[in-house]
Amino acid sequence: MNFQSPTLDTTLESLRTEVTGSVALPGEAGYELATPWNLAVPVNPRAVIAVENAQDIAATVRFAAKHNLRVAVQRTGHGAVSLGNDVLLVHTGKLTECVVDPVSRTAKIGAGLIWQNVIDAAAPHGLAPLTGSSPAVGVAGFLTGAGIGPMVRTYGLSSDHVRSFDIVTGSGELVHVTPDEHAELFWGLRGGKATLGIVTSIDIDLMPITHFYGGALYFDGVDAHTVAHAWLDWCADFPEHSSTSIAFLQLPPLPQVPPPLAGRLTFAVRFASLADEAEAAELISRIRSVATPLIDAVGTLPYAAIAAVHADPVDPMPTHESTALTTDLSHEAVDALLAAAGAGSQSPQTVVELRLLGGALAREPKHRSAFCHRDAAFTLFSIGVLAPPVADAVVPHAQALGHAMAPWTTGRTLPNFAPSNDPEQIARTYDEDTAHWLTALANTHDPSGVLAVGQVMRQIR
Repeated sequence: MNFQSPTLDTTLESLRTEVTGSVALPGEAGYELATPWNLAVPVNPRAVIAVENAQDIAATVRFAAKHNLRVAVQRTGHGAVSLGNDVLLVHTGKLTECVVDPVSRTAKIGAGLIWQNVIDAAAPHGLAPLTGSSPAVGVAGFLTGAGIGPMVRTYGLSSDHVRSFDIVTGSGELVHVTPDEHAELFWGLRGGKATLGIVTSIDIDLMPITHFYGGALYFDGVDAHTVAHAWLDWCADFPEHSSTSIAFLQLPPLPQVPPPLAGRLTFAVRFASLADEAEAAELISRIRSVATPLIDAVGTLPYAAIAAVHADPVDPMPTHESTALTTDLSHEAVDALLAAAGAGSQSPQTVVELRLLGGALAREPKHRSAFCHRDAAFTLFSIGVLAPPVADAVVPHAQALGHAMAPWTTGRTLPNFAPSNDPEQIARTYDEDTAHWLTALANTHDPSGVLAVGQVMRQIR
């Protein structure tokens, strides 16, 4: 059990003189920055340091080492794990540098940005970053988790297009990391999450994308059986210029939810394509013809509207998330999923998603990384809101869903889909060799274990 230490809190006053950013203790203005997106996760650090620059982070890390504390990092709180009062939480929200070079098609982005910031900066140049399904997510956590978004089958992982990182190590060193400088860190940062350092800025490639053809088709839940089986057949020869997923949705009757989707089971087919409009429309027509959508929201959209594909929730809420990777799926697997999450299942989950992987994701990039499991066929993901009247049913059902799909799952997970500080769950993210090298690198660059907190491979010895 952790106890408040008046002596240490007094000592923290000295940290205020060592950083240009703010230091907030519980009850002080600025401490609210610790609140994560997932309100069910207890994040209660000893202090929140809203850093102004990389030097602030280095000073915080050195201070923590001196006083036997640990350091975690947060921007939006997506993927948060529990933190106690032996942790100083670095909040990167003020690291907002964003410099777009339209000639080299690159951008230098600060760790305090969310993807929408980068989208907006790149768009005037006819360029776009490879964002995730939600542009409200922070860039650093997304990229260190490798990054799977709506264009992943076309371009591969977002982290495959990182050119360099600037980080602070657990030793308090500022290090510039490229494929040629500190190559071992460049390998590990792309997939290793928070294991190897706190990212301060990143150089990324931008893609020549201005528009895409996509969005979502929303069907009544009773049509899920017909549409889901047709979708699986559709995926069999799916072209790399497009990505897709399906989702069982149970959205609450809130103002931002379209009335045809509110308070009922619906079924969405998500689609994003970089083919020309005629070819993309012909491809999605195979699903449009299976059943009559409640809402057809597929068409040509500006890249700035990429969030429309998945329509992920923006507002913080208490949730439970569960995920798994799968092998190739059969129609028997789809029937198992329908039985667990479809009409008549009494599923309490807000979203149950099956996302097609493969394509460019399945190929090794120019520079290998700590991301594993490129051979996975699909990722299965569920999210349930821990609120009445379903709060008590969400976790047991997620476990039952996992059991129902076990014949087709691999026992492995993706870094950004499985936030946890449970060593056994973290280990499922990596193969044995990758786990070994991440741990060895962490021991080298963080010998005192200052960053050994949260979703880090360092915890497994």
